[in-house]
Amino acid sequence: MHLARVIGTVVASTVTPGLEGVRLLVLQPLDRRLEPAGDAVVAADAVAMAGPGELVYFVASREAALALQETFVPVDHAVVGIVDQLHEAAP
Repeated sequence: MHLARVIGTVVASTVTPGLEGVRLLVLQPLDRRLEPAGDAVVAADAVAMAGPGELVYFVASREAALALQETFVPVDHAVVGIVDQLHEAAP
C-alpha cells in the first residue's frame, strides 16, 4: 500500500463495463515525509468516500483490480482506505 493525497477527480463520459458508478480520483503519491513522490496517478475509488484534499492509501496492479466490487476490471490503482491519523514510528 502507498500513501497519497487526492488532488482531483476525473469525469469520464464512457467507461468500461464493471466501472459504471465508480469514481475516478487523481492522486499525488507521497513519501514518508508526506512530500510528493513521483507523478500523479488516476485511481478508482474502492471506498466510495474519498474526496479532494484527503490523505488516502492505495494499491496498484493486480490488487487494484481486485479491490473493487466488480473484480478484474481494467484499473491500475485503487483507493482502499482513508487515513484518519498518522503516527510516525521511532527511528
